[in-house]
Amino acid sequence: MKALDVWRARRASTAGGGPGALQRLAHAGLVVLVASFLALLIVVPLELQGQLAFSAICLGAALVLRRVASRLAVLAMVMLSVMASLRYMYWRLTDSLGFESWLDMLFGYGLVLAELYALTVLLFGYLQTAWPLRRKPYPLPADSSTWPTVDVFIPTYNEPLEIIKLTAFAAAAIDWPKDKLRVHVLDDGRREEFREFCESFRIGYIVRPDNAHAKAGNLNFALTQTSAEYVAIFDADHVPTRSFLQIGMGWFLKDPKLAMLQTPHFFFSPDPFEKNLNTFRSVPNEGELFYGLVQDGNDLWNATFFCGSCAIIKRAPLEEVGGIAIETVTEDAHTALKLNRRGYNTAYLAIPQAAGLATESLSGHIGQRIRWARGMAQIFRTDNPLLGKGLKLGQRLCYLNAMLHFFYGLPRLVFLTAPLAYLIFEAQIFQAPAMLIVAYALPHIMIASVTNSTIQGRFRHSFWNEVYESVLAWYIMRPVLLAMVNPKLGKFNVTAKGGMIDQSYFDWKMARPYIVVLILNLIGLLVGVVKLGFDADASVVTLLINLVWTLYNIIISAAAVAVASETRQIRAEPRVFAALPARLTLADGQTIACQTKDFSQRGVGVSLPEGMRVARGERVQVTLFRGSVEGVFPASVVFSNEQTLGLNFIDLSLQQQSELARMTFSRADTWATAWGNGAVDTPLAALGEVSGIGWRGICLLSRATLDALLQRTRALSLSANSILRNS
Repeated sequence: MKALDVWRARRASTAGGGPGALQRLAHAGLVVLVASFLALLIVVPLELQGQLAFSAICLGAALVLRRVASRLAVLAMVMLSVMASLRYMYWRLTDSLGFESWLDMLFGYGLVLAELYALTVLLFGYLQTAWPLRRKPYPLPADSSTWPTVDVFIPTYNEPLEIIKLTAFAAAAIDWPKDKLRVHVLDDGRREEFREFCESFRIGYIVRPDNAHAKAGNLNFALTQTSAEYVAIFDADHVPTRSFLQIGMGWFLKDPKLAMLQTPHFFFSPDPFEKNLNTFRSVPNEGELFYGLVQDGNDLWNATFFCGSCAIIKRAPLEEVGGIAIETVTEDAHTALKLNRRGYNTAYLAIPQAAGLATESLSGHIGQRIRWARGMAQIFRTDNPLLGKGLKLGQRLCYLNAMLHFFYGLPRLVFLTAPLAYLIFEAQIFQAPAMLIVAYALPHIMIASVTNSTIQGRFRHSFWNEVYESVLAWYIMRPVLLAMVNPKLGKFNVTAKGGMIDQSYFDWKMARPYIVVLILNLIGLLVGVVKLGFDADASVVTLLINLVWTLYNIIISAAAVAVASETRQIRAEPRVFAALPARLTLADGQTIACQTKDFSQRGVGVSLPEGMRVARGERVQVTLFRGSVEGVFPASVVFSNEQTLGLNFIDLSLQQQSELARMTFSRADTWATAWGNGAVDTPLAALGEVSGIGWRGICLLSRATLDALLQRTRALSLSANSILRNS
């Protein structure tokens, strides 16, 4: 809050004339002076030795600044990275493109276009993340009678009732005056059991006559059936904490122009990357960078995106822009863009106040990302943030970068195959001496890597972005390009949640593109090694550069293959690991003070004191505590091993299920303690980690190939035996 007030005060102090105008003039002169100096450093030509010395100084300075890691040190690192990267690109465009054949031109210009895209995203990324706002909660008035009314919307289409129940229980448990809180299930599936549940639990149930415009249409219809001053929106599987509204609502009362406040999407189950690679809670997942850092950076520029769930929106501005946007399949981000165009503010509070289920399978995960990519391309095509009225420059660039991000499909495939142009086809994609390439490219790559690691280290580990993008690149490339041609192509698809995977398997269909890339790079590596050993005319340095690049691509593509090995998941409801105070009451009346290990809707794991034993099959009463409040739940012991018990709850009533949600999922501290507290990134350790996963991917692919061949052989043998018997 203090940072926000200071920043706005500084802006206000320069808004008028007099000294403010002189100050602006002085700032403008300083900017011109610094920009001129940087431009000189970027374009001044240096011989090889001079460039190597320049690179060493910049990299050394970045490494020293990394140890400081203050905000000003980070800004200095950003300036060093920008200078090294722009210097590389200037040299690249002016001194390395003198192609002599059509093959050189094809591969060479393809690579330089991919590099220009990557540089643009890098620079915009620095703009977004170098100075996150770090907004804090703003307190509400002490008199709760002045607090506004809130409609809670839980849109659903095909999710199971058990998932909706948990979210509804938690929403009803939000600490807010009961006469000012109204919970509604918006059922686009029109299911009788959902209506019966809502009636039994005494919450709202809304259906509409059609399913037009999918989730956006569902929410817009609910707006016509309700009247509260604010709406809080949760996806069917996103379970809010009791403190959700008290944490977030204060900013609306402080800022009359605030139209939307977003909180993070936090997941209590592993996504396919985390599950299949066994990295849950040890390596930040794909979305943590966005919710941990990018949104906080967007907030500085008043460009926070609405993400479809875990958000509060003021009704009047929402209705003013026509409700939730229906023109694209990313209705959430498009809605925020419309609000910003009308001059309303959007805000981000980086405190997890809800948690949900991640996608279970790789195919489901890819399908979700395809929808996001298509939608952002649709917005880029139909409501481009660079065009039109209502946005400030910072807002335009934040939105533009979010949309450009999803165009990485083709550039990523170019980077994964670029060295093959030289190794296999002998195309000269760099028209420059090999050592000069190293002198210019190495500082660009290494300083950017060190800088991003320093900025993003809590929420993204080095080299993992390449793995995520490599998995998705092939699949998002086509829908993004099609959306640019015709924005109306494609439809909204609901992301499936809450399923099970009965047995482990290798997803050949999803892995096919990565396998092709992996095989091509292995061939390129073999060809390069042969040339290195037997081709006397080959440039050793050029070969080594391309071989190192190819080896890196093998690691990344092999890691992508490892993600396609689906791990068995037999729990329909993932358990949340948490140590909460508990008490067991046995059938004979004996009580045991203990604590939970994990919990779910259906059961709880318990750690007993040393020496205590409870037999499997015994019925007990489990008491959970929330401050001075106790909740008692009947359960049966289904697992007993030394000091660990596994308990399943028995025939809980709706009231007991609601109370269980209050004691577990709705706790205000359940998710925030795990937010951004993992191991901080160190690039060398991350490279070793990704390399190990790459090796694992090669082993998994070899095993899956052998299994497939054996199955094929058995099938052919059975077919041959059948033919012989019939003949």
